[in-house]
Amino acid sequence: MLIRTAQKKDALQIVPLFKIILNEMELPALQLIPEKKLDKIIQFAFETEAIRFSMGKTIVAEIDGQIAGFAFGYPDEMEKSINDIWERAVSAVELPEKISLFTDDETFPNEWYLDSIAVSSAFRGKGVGTKLLTTLPKIALNSNKPCVGLSVDLQNPLAEKLYSRIGYKKVRTTVISHHHYHHMQLRV
Repeated sequence: MLIRTAQKKDALQIVPLFKIILNEMELPALQLIPEKKLDKIIQFAFETEAIRFSMGKTIVAEIDGQIAGFAFGYPDEMEKSINDIWERAVSAVELPEKISLFTDDETFPNEWYLDSIAVSSAFRGKGVGTKLLTTLPKIALNSNKPCVGLSVDLQNPLAEKLYSRIGYKKVRTTVISHHHYHHMQLRV
């Protein structure tokens, strides 16, 4: 398994993985965006250098030339800039009205925030998620952040168990898009 920084060409394989996350979040905006346009929005965002490695950082787990999973995050102070990229991606597909995908703040001060992590169903149970997660502390340190933060849906106890096993601790409960999440942090 190779863990590497995502490349522009990986965007097409990241699209279905990221859609899993969006659907679980039940974002209200998803009701207004046709499926093909949503695919273009995600592809547009993950093709930008800012999402892949300047403002944010997207890493992928590659197995036999396939993207087995990905993780995307950013330093807390970049949250607004990252959301602006998503706004540009939405406007690029020419929807009839202004739609905002992300309306809630997710980051806590002074953390590198794991916004998204997903593993392809074909590669689950092979340590892909664990390998992605154990790569994040180095990214946080390179961003001069003392911890990695993430939000895990209260309805996803298996993910929370994995995060806890790696060393993440619950610091607070938050609400994102009408869902309750545990905000967890790992000191690095």
